[in-house]
Amino acid sequence: MASESVGGILGAIVAAVVLAVAVVFGPIGQYGKPPKPAKVEPAPAAAPAASAAPAPRGPIIREVPNQ
Repeated sequence: MASESVGGILGAIVAAVVLAVAVVFGPIGQYGKPPKPAKVEPAPAAAPAASAAPAPRGPIIREVPNQ
């Protein structure tokens, strides 16, 4: 019986510590926190579109006939 009561007391202490830590740190992630302000970036200066070359794309994959 003594080991059961000691186990119950230690369990209650551990539960109290876990509850205290949960209250101190609060919810994890964005839940419960105010939303972060959006970053406002200034618009870049308008460059002439005619002189700008298109961005290079990835490799072109073509079908190869089976022989």
